[in-house]
Amino acid sequence: MAALPAALLAVAAVCAGDAAARTFPFGARTRAVNDLGNQFVPFHAHLWDLLHGRAGGGVLLNWRSGYGTSLLPDLGTYLTSPFALLVAVFPRERIDLAVYVVTVLKPGAAAAAMAVVLLRQRRGPRWGAAVLGAAYALCGWAVVEAAYNPMWLDGLIAFPLLCLVVEWVREGRRTVLGPVVVALCWAANFYTAYMATLGAGLVLLVRIAVGAGAGRAGSAERGSGGVAGRGTGAVLGRAVLTVLLGVGLAAPVLVPVFLGSRHAYPGWTRRFEAAEWADVAARVLPVTYSFFTPALFLGAGALLLAAALPFHRAVAGRERGGWCALAAGVVLSAQWEPTHLVWHVFATPNGSPYRQTFVLAGVVVMAAWTGVAAGGWPGWRPLLGGAAVLGAVAAGAAGSALVSGAAYGLFGGAALVAVAGVLLLRAGAGPVRGAGSGREALSEAGPRGDGLWGAGALRRAGGGRRSPRGAGLRGVRRGAGHGRRVLRGAGGLLLAGTVVVPGAATTAYADRERPARLDHYPSWGAAHDVRAAAVRGADGWPGHRTEPGRPQLTGNDPLLVGGQGAAYYSSHTPEVWTRTLAALGGGWTSHGRSLQSLDNPVTDALFAVGARWRDGRLVWNAQRLPLVTVRPSGPRELRYGASAFRNQELLLGSRVYGLPSDGVCPVGHEVFAWAPDFTGTARLGGGRPVELRGGLPKRRAAMTPLGVQRVAGARVEWRGRGAVPGGSVGCLDRALLGEAVARLRAGAAVDVRVDGDRVEARLAPGARGVAVLAAPRIAGWRCEGRPAGEHLGLVAVRVPPGARSVSCAFRTPGLRAGAAAGALAVAGLVVAGFALRPPGPAGPAGVARPAGPTGAAGMAGASGVAAPAGVVRAVGARLRRARRPYATKTSPAHHRAVSRERGGAA
Repeated sequence: MAALPAALLAVAAVCAGDAAARTFPFGARTRAVNDLGNQFVPFHAHLWDLLHGRAGGGVLLNWRSGYGTSLLPDLGTYLTSPFALLVAVFPRERIDLAVYVVTVLKPGAAAAAMAVVLLRQRRGPRWGAAVLGAAYALCGWAVVEAAYNPMWLDGLIAFPLLCLVVEWVREGRRTVLGPVVVALCWAANFYTAYMATLGAGLVLLVRIAVGAGAGRAGSAERGSGGVAGRGTGAVLGRAVLTVLLGVGLAAPVLVPVFLGSRHAYPGWTRRFEAAEWADVAARVLPVTYSFFTPALFLGAGALLLAAALPFHRAVAGRERGGWCALAAGVVLSAQWEPTHLVWHVFATPNGSPYRQTFVLAGVVVMAAWTGVAAGGWPGWRPLLGGAAVLGAVAAGAAGSALVSGAAYGLFGGAALVAVAGVLLLRAGAGPVRGAGSGREALSEAGPRGDGLWGAGALRRAGGGRRSPRGAGLRGVRRGAGHGRRVLRGAGGLLLAGTVVVPGAATTAYADRERPARLDHYPSWGAAHDVRAAAVRGADGWPGHRTEPGRPQLTGNDPLLVGGQGAAYYSSHTPEVWTRTLAALGGGWTSHGRSLQSLDNPVTDALFAVGARWRDGRLVWNAQRLPLVTVRPSGPRELRYGASAFRNQELLLGSRVYGLPSDGVCPVGHEVFAWAPDFTGTARLGGGRPVELRGGLPKRRAAMTPLGVQRVAGARVEWRGRGAVPGGSVGCLDRALLGEAVARLRAGAAVDVRVDGDRVEARLAPGARGVAVLAAPRIAGWRCEGRPAGEHLGLVAVRVPPGARSVSCAFRTPGLRAGAAAGALAVAGLVVAGFALRPPGPAGPAGVARPAGPTGAAGMAGASGVAAPAGVVRAVGARLRRARRPYATKTSPAHHRAVSRERGGAA
């Protein structure tokens, strides 16, 4: 079994690299950089809460983030991988360790899946398949880029799984399981699954073009001649149908995700710029790092075998040309903008522009496997040709600033070790006789006898029968066989080392580089414990919200430590909430996708914030409104203006800010600074400076409290860069705020109940006007059976005369459409399962029996009583083989048994 060693090699390399870098959990260096610390750890913490019934809501609406956001799109984007469920078995305070375990297991699963699909494409040395599977999982894209975006690693698993579906499609088998696998891949992460599907489609085209068969193989290779009676059009039709059915099955996840993206704030858009070719060549080498170039690193053993394929004359020219053309085409497509857009769903991503690189790694690994399995371990000539190709790549990288002496040394040393390992494996295969000569003999030895496990091709080539003349040579053969096993073992270990050691070194190098280049966040520690305990102790939902506050630990503190806050960072951050919070003075990072908590008494009152974490302690707020208030209905629609202070007053319905006279606030008023594009510090008189981090459009500085005006004449001092707009200082009168809150509270709802995605409010007698729910009016809200209205970005519904209550419910957009599409796909799958199933069961050798009478009855009708006797002999032979230990189809015991049975039958 090649899958288990492949997974172990991949996991061992990743853990060894992390341990060498002393990165969590092996040291003090944090691994929670960028989106890993900002999104994935908090979202997995929320998944833990959902699985343990502590999320304070259901799976449709997330009341913790952004004062109420849609949850299903986030689940479908970040948390629908089957591996994510593993977080439930860890303590919540060990959420960083849980995410690390999930992140490590995914490359292991990808390595195992690749090893399985390689052996499924063509039989060959199982250790070779294991090493190449590990090389794929340890590609530069996986250990450098996807390591801190765990959802991308689902695409690393999806590509070999979809290539396995390709084999089923070619053979006309697994008509039900194939779409199910496609659905699992797309549901786990649709973005990388889309790329993996494109890559698998290209692999299918190459498999058809090079003449790989569609019949189930019972010979040395899994098909080698044509399409076995099935036309190319039929195979492509089955492939398209399989993908459509699989995507349809995943539609209940995909449609809400798609609509969530449509309703999200647009964020950052950029034009694709192809990387310099010298940098592209440099990224093939280990221990390199760059954000805007493709991470093309692959273990030297896999690269050498793939580079040797064009010179490996034991492999058919059509296969060599097909796989080499595919690898070259994928490389070029990454550098050309039209094909780049096709790979990335027709939109250049905000971050790394080469997210499809894992498909190239898989194609290169499959090309390497084709050479080994179809032509045997390459000899000197192919290896010299492959080494020359790698040397040319290294020479091309000389003009790049990304490479170092360590990269060249590790690359060159691993390549030399790979050459030695392959030559030892070739020598360990031994001579082959009786299987033809020239290419045919080498082809026969390659898939069956050249591996670290199994040497059955030598016995099969010699016929397998015992001969009196050969009895004296058996001892010599046993001795030679032991020597060859030693050679194969040494070669196999060397080949594995050329994958594991550079992979671990590249992992360690990336672990050290990422915190120096990207924003990073602390792992769960004492500060998290203190804040989480304080927020949990103050929880009063839905009577009031508890804000985890500032300074923020991550961009998703409400998910990480609990409470109900304004902060929210997701690919689906709603545009309505981004614009509403910005109008009220809120700040952001990540071009408007990462919203920050707004520490302000007016917005705290408006959004029912009863407790807030501020500067290391919990602060209570008595001047707050309930979740549902009633506002008078006016003749015109209200709109926000340019001033955040006036916008807060517009939503409150009262004036509470005074403008400073000659830049100075009245004594006793609270002073607030608001300059969205300013980066630097602001302070009131000789008070403590407060940092503002602006820089539109990437960052927007939030409105910031500077303290109470205690000294007459004290001004706000700005130090930094960026624009300071007119009206940048506001003077809050707490007495006026208290009066405004009291007026609104007098006509507000007297009781509010929140049950998951449903809100019910009991109104005060005589209430009239518009009921406003302190939650953003995102798509999906319905009140009193109709789409909800909007009041300055919040959910609103007109109160009918005499009404004593109102109710609103949230339904994720696309949920019903996705469920309907999923049901249609299930029906189509059932129909396809019956319509496309094979005409009859497969025979013992994997060959379909003819239609009509089959089995024992068919044989009896054709030859009288002779057929039952043949059946009895066949069954007896199978039982005898089953009793023999290790009598597998590829073991020597099996082939000796087959030879004796054939001799007895003759």
